Amino acid sequence: MLGTSGGLGAWLVDATPCLAQDEPGPTINDYLPPSDPEPTRDQWRQRIDEARQRAKEASRERREHPELYKPVPEDPDLVATERLLNDDSLQRGDIVTTKKGMFVYQGRSDQPRREQDFVPVAPKPGR
Repeated sequence: MLGTSGGLGAWLVDATPCLAQDEPGPTINDYLPPSDPEPTRDQWRQRIDEARQRAKEASRERREHPELYKPVPEDPDLVATERLLNDDSLQRGDIVTTKKGMFVYQGRSDQPRREQDFVPVAPKPGR
């Protein structure tokens, strides 16, 4: 019994190394594109100075011509129409309300929506 346990102990200690331990695995650099050499301190400073100059020019341009940078106001009616035409939850018979009144959706779910699919709801007489 003593010889068996001694042999087992020797086998655990004297295990042969795996192939994975012999060859190094991939590193992060194996997955990155090849990079340019590191810039010198002077090159780095020159890049920073050029970036600062571009930022100053862009700032000056914005101050001198603010009309070029104003957002274009969206037409609320156009936005509402687009929202209705792109609403996938609408089903035949649904009623939608807009500034122009109430409309019943009469389109089909298997066809693209069109403005003609929205039929005005006629108000009751006397109101």
